[in-house]
Amino acid sequence: MSEKTLLPSGRPRIEHMEMRGIVKRFPGVLANDHVDFDVRTGEVHALLGENGAGKSTLMRQLYGLYRPDEGQIFFDGEPKTIHSPADAIALGIGMIHQHFMLVDSLTVAENVALGLPSTRGALTDLDRVTQRIEELAKRYGLQVDPDAYIWQLSVGQQQRVEIIKALYRGAALLILDEPTAVLTPQEVDDFFVTLTQMAKDGHALIFISHKLNEVMAFTHRVTVLRDGRNVGAVATAQTSKKQLAEMMVGRELNFNPEHPTVEIGAPRLQIQNLHAQSDRGTPALRGFSLDVRAGEIVGLAGVSGNGQPELAQVIAGLRPAKSGEVLIDGQPITHKSPQEIIAKGLSFIPEERNRDGMISAFTVSENLILRDTDKEPYARRGFLNFKAIAQQANALVSNFNVKTPSIETPIKNLSGGNAQKVILARELSRHPRVLIAAQPTRGVDIGATEYIRALIIQQRTEGTATLLISEDLDEILALSDRIAVIFHGELMGIVPRAEATPEKLGLMMAGEKAEV
Repeated sequence: MSEKTLLPSGRPRIEHMEMRGIVKRFPGVLANDHVDFDVRTGEVHALLGENGAGKSTLMRQLYGLYRPDEGQIFFDGEPKTIHSPADAIALGIGMIHQHFMLVDSLTVAENVALGLPSTRGALTDLDRVTQRIEELAKRYGLQVDPDAYIWQLSVGQQQRVEIIKALYRGAALLILDEPTAVLTPQEVDDFFVTLTQMAKDGHALIFISHKLNEVMAFTHRVTVLRDGRNVGAVATAQTSKKQLAEMMVGRELNFNPEHPTVEIGAPRLQIQNLHAQSDRGTPALRGFSLDVRAGEIVGLAGVSGNGQPELAQVIAGLRPAKSGEVLIDGQPITHKSPQEIIAKGLSFIPEERNRDGMISAFTVSENLILRDTDKEPYARRGFLNFKAIAQQANALVSNFNVKTPSIETPIKNLSGGNAQKVILARELSRHPRVLIAAQPTRGVDIGATEYIRALIIQQRTEGTATLLISEDLDEILALSDRIAVIFHGELMGIVPRAEATPEKLGLMMAGEKAEV
């Protein structure tokens, strides 16, 4: 076999993988409807679509987690039957799942070696594994300590371990399922440097995503799925975000909703010289001050890790303030309990929805009344009123366009966008005086993003004072009346939306204070 057909690992390249006419049915659902898809060596091919479009289902068949009901898979023109992940790995396929398959209590090297035969029989050969990890890390920019335990690593570092694991096993074709959903912007940049090098080396890469900016910036081709069908495959250089968005949802989208004229009222949320610590005991907020007025959206921009989560948690009563004060309608709420703060008119859309915004094992209806389980009409004389709960849940599911089989479906079974809609329905139905929206569209698909942004604008017209915390500058610029920038827990300045540019905000996000 010639040198040109081999990867740096010595494994043969997969020149062309094709999936033809793939059909996959589940009870009551046609997940893939005669889907064609292919990828070539040296290519990053995006598989784009909304949550529930059938992207992950299609790739799980390629990786052997599911068997197609109809259709065939070809490798370099030869039909292949993939019964299991072991078959897929033997063919040179690796898959990086959204939820990592790592053992927290083992080291990086032990995780990479897990399940593989040792060259020393019954004895481990972790020294050889470590050497190979270091070689892969250097070639692909995947810096990670082979001796570190998984529990010690950030999410981004854990993802690097998963990629190293796949490369160590000789993956020629790598499936990346929503790989940037858990990464900071800096980690995303590093991740795409890695992808670029892998493609140059001849790997075939399938990039499952619903993020148009990333697809446009880092892929060669795009295949779009909608409702389980392939609605088109295009060269990335010959398409646009607008065209791809319309292919995904089947209609024109509006990401810049109109800002109706509203009367801006008095400050409703006041943050005064706030200091707080991070979970590691280091300063997270350093004298941060900001006012948000009735009928106003103030966007808080900043690179991840500059105090945004801590600020939201202090306001919501989930983290103590070291000093300073937070007021709603002139009344201090610092050091009050979350229940007392909610009673003052605060609604909170948390950044970590799975951890702080819902109970995953509870049903949709139970999550919709989480804050009111002890109040009428949902409870009487210590007993839940299931009829009243069902009435409220059905009304909110309808009003907020939540796609769920039933209000009794566990919320963990919903897509990210629909789970986020449940949280929005619960929080906004309380008619808040102050809304803290932390990363409200992170990890949700394009249709849900449009809908969520429209809801936030609607709150503005109802007189709510909204603090929008987002790392998406496009979102900040589209929704905000004023934009504040945070850096190392300090306020760098506040800019009216009409005067804000990505360049000006970028300088402030890097620590340059605005001119007063």
